[in-house]
Amino acid sequence: MTSQSAMTGNRDRELVPIALVILVQIVAVVYFLWDSVREEGGLPALLDLFVGLALFAGIALGALAIRRLLGEARKREEVVAIARGALGALMRQRFAEWNLSPGEAEVALFALKGCSIAEIATLRGSSAGTVRSQLSQVYAKAGVSGQPMLMSLFLDDLLDETPMAPG
Repeated sequence: MTSQSAMTGNRDRELVPIALVILVQIVAVVYFLWDSVREEGGLPALLDLFVGLALFAGIALGALAIRRLLGEARKREEVVAIARGALGALMRQRFAEWNLSPGEAEVALFALKGCSIAEIATLRGSSAGTVRSQLSQVYAKAGVSGQPMLMSLFLDDLLDETPMAPG
């Protein structure tokens, strides 16, 4: 199962309780309106009818708002997926430009994720000295002096060049 279909499946499961609540609200409003019409009439029945219609309008507007919010969330998920793909492509391109070995590329990836030398060594099953040496090679090939500068190379490419106004 792809991550996209997993996200869709999770979203569908999240909609079930919302749909059930909306259904219960609709049944309650229909009963309320039916009971109002069944009464003998007069001002109280008219007020009940008005309240029932207002409740029904609230349910409809709430359902529309939920639909709009879910659509916006879906669009944001798509943007994040595109950005994730763009970052991955950018990393592969840079690693190739810098002629990183497979080991150096793996160490660089862990460094970009914020891992320490000890963490990288544990994850790769190698010594801290080996990781330190590979990181030195990565930094030299990338033309940076350390992990923060390596991260900034990728962050700069992904950020909008327009300066943000304060406040």
